[in-house]
Amino acid sequence: MMNKAFSLLILCLCLALSGGFGGERKAAFKVQRFGNVDGKAVSLYTLTNRNGVEARITNYGGIILSLRIPDRAGRLDDVVLGYDGVGDYVSGNPKYMGAIIGRFGNRIARGRFTLNGVEYKLVTNSGENHLHGGVKGFDKALWDARALKARGSGVALELSYLSRDGEEHYPGNLRARVVYTLTDRDELKIDYSATTDKDTVINLTHHSYFNLAGQGNGDILNHQLTINATRFTPVDANLIPTGELRSVKGTPLDFTEPTAIGARINNGDEQLKLGNGYDHNFVLDGRAGTLRRVAEVSEPTTGRVMEVWTTEPGMQLYTGNYLDDVKAGKGGKTYKARDGFCLETQHFPDSPNRQSFPTTILRKGSIYRSTTVYKFSAR
Repeated sequence: MMNKAFSLLILCLCLALSGGFGGERKAAFKVQRFGNVDGKAVSLYTLTNRNGVEARITNYGGIILSLRIPDRAGRLDDVVLGYDGVGDYVSGNPKYMGAIIGRFGNRIARGRFTLNGVEYKLVTNSGENHLHGGVKGFDKALWDARALKARGSGVALELSYLSRDGEEHYPGNLRARVVYTLTDRDELKIDYSATTDKDTVINLTHHSYFNLAGQGNGDILNHQLTINATRFTPVDANLIPTGELRSVKGTPLDFTEPTAIGARINNGDEQLKLGNGYDHNFVLDGRAGTLRRVAEVSEPTTGRVMEVWTTEPGMQLYTGNYLDDVKAGKGGKTYKARDGFCLETQHFPDSPNRQSFPTTILRKGSIYRSTTVYKFSAR
């Protein structure tokens, strides 16, 4: 009789700890060592919300290593591509997998721009152009990190980095702050802010490659995509915007209604030839500066859905057109072209050279702010 009572007591304790009898699982924050870069210790932070959704983030490049999201049956799987070790990100991160991108996301033509009458010549790393912050952009920085009390429910990680005057030839000491919040509504919220002691340009974004079927589980061509954008910025042969804001109507870039990513990706359109697939900035509907829903992606076999909300005026759709050379992804997976997609919320590419585009100038004494939310569900 005593053994039965003791067993029942243990069962009750286990149920209570796991959320049984109406109890709730608690959000959790865990820190562990993740190797070294240039002789400095790198950390890995695991954020778990009360639903069991988990994000693993390192302070090297602010990289999201994994993001475990439930399907329609409640099964968790990792929906972002990446590597297992920090060394792989150091050597393999020209793909920018999961990283914070800065100081300037996307391309600046010829790596040059003029600000306050002074021409700045940035480091060029994509032919004659400057791409994603240069050779040592924010994706290769070691950020300071600390746990942060989430506003509302969930768990949060704060990253901060001082980009010094002249880094990659940008002007000004720029203090950048990025807060990742995993909410109990299964949202990954990214809040960016920055200040500078000298006028500069800035365009921060995030570069996860998503596959809602699970990383390494095939291509993303059957994912259904909707983008709330009636215009895009066409590019030239160097993938630099021409300055035109072109209607998506009648083009393969029309995602105003749910459409499979692969439905028109190989149809011979000149813009798709230039990018070897989708690698284009969309002019998002709605008022920039307000947080609004700008895209939805769904995966039919798992039922996973990802909504994108942002304050940004633009968003780059990139369909992983050059992933063929990634032979050792997470868990030994081999990635192929179009096995992941990126939705990089941003200001438009080459904005410092296009006065007609929304400005990317950050003045001394002003504060740069931007928010993007990736919200997950299943149906």
